[in-house]
Amino acid sequence: MKTMAELDPLRQEFLEQTAQISWRELQPYYARGAVVLVAPGMDLVEIAAQLRLDNKQRFEEWLAEGKVSGVTDAVAASLFEENPTVWAVVVAPWVLVQRITTDDA
Repeated sequence: MKTMAELDPLRQEFLEQTAQISWRELQPYYARGAVVLVAPGMDLVEIAAQLRLDNKQRFEEWLAEGKVSGVTDAVAASLFEENPTVWAVVVAPWVLVQRITTDDA
C-alpha cells in the first residue's frame, strides 16, 4: 500500500476516512440498500476513488468480475449472525465494506 504522501488528495481523503466497524453497526445502511461489498484483496480506497469519479465502466467490470456487489438477504443474515469487524468508507450515498483479512490484522 502506498504511503499517504504518495497518494493524490482524493485517495488520501478516503484513506483517512476508512475505519473499522462491526457489521451490526451498518444495519441502517444495509436497510436502505446503501452497502456495497468489496472483495478481499481489492484496494478499498481505489474503489472509493473510482466511485467518486463516476468511473462507470470500471465499476461495471468489477461488478461483472464479482469484485464488488450488493448485499443479498442471505449474505446479510450470515454477516448479522457472525457480526465481523469490517473496513468501511463512505462514498455518499454508499458505504463500501470489506471483510478484514489476516493480512489486515
